[in-house]
Amino acid sequence: MAEQWTISSILNWTRQYFGAKGIDNPRLDAEVLLSHILGKDRLYLYTNFDQPLTPAELTAYRDAVKQRAVRLPVAYITGYKEFMGLDFAVSPAVLVPRPDTEILVAAALDRLAAGPDPYVADLGTGSGAIIVSILTKLMTARGVAVDISPAALATAQANAGRHGVLPRLMCRQGDLFAPLAGCKFDAILSNPPYIPDRDIAGLSAEVRREPRLALAGGPDGLDFYRRIVDSGAAYLQAGGFIAVEVGVNQARPVAALANTASRLTAAAIIKDYAGIERVVVFSLT
Repeated sequence: MAEQWTISSILNWTRQYFGAKGIDNPRLDAEVLLSHILGKDRLYLYTNFDQPLTPAELTAYRDAVKQRAVRLPVAYITGYKEFMGLDFAVSPAVLVPRPDTEILVAAALDRLAAGPDPYVADLGTGSGAIIVSILTKLMTARGVAVDISPAALATAQANAGRHGVLPRLMCRQGDLFAPLAGCKFDAILSNPPYIPDRDIAGLSAEVRREPRLALAGGPDGLDFYRRIVDSGAAYLQAGGFIAVEVGVNQARPVAALANTASRLTAAAIIKDYAGIERVVVFSLT
């Protein structure tokens, strides 16, 4: 007689299997994947631990476990990731939204909340997590999402539709400021690629499954910041600002890019939940 797998027994087996594969948080990943397959929240797993899985559920779950075992990020398997309290559709065409980026969104919201009808640009939008979150919180805001990747831009557009902000968002394909000629914004936001090229090979197997286009920031990781700071002032309204997410130990070098020629001043450096300097804000001089 075939073994009957219950929620409890399959989770215990998966935790051990993932642990042997060297996967971080093996129990959490097992629970998230099973919740996804069952269409239930994680609490359901604990209150129905002895529920047997149907053959179809077991097959689907095993397929998900196989994908995770080869280090496909959980978000790519489930097809979504939570960010700022919202669910965002994701795929291997976009970077998986991370909690650190919420610091950038919060900083922008703090600065935009007092102004009427803010106009916001999101450079390298990826999934659209930044700009869509802004538009859901500021109901009078309008935005432009820019990405060089057509697949990423399609994902951002889908997420804008999912959260009801598509009428207030334009999606434009191109490289940074290239699609924004003649536009001026109250805020320009970006979580650009910032990993030094030489460090890509040393990233975790999961991160290396994300698009290199969204990771590699040139020899020192600062290529995109130089371009944003060099050109950004021309796209700001009076009183506008630029806010960018940065990598570990990059905040001070990025802030130092502001100079007289850029017409920008480094106005603030903001730490993330771990105390790491994570966001640099520039204002017009």
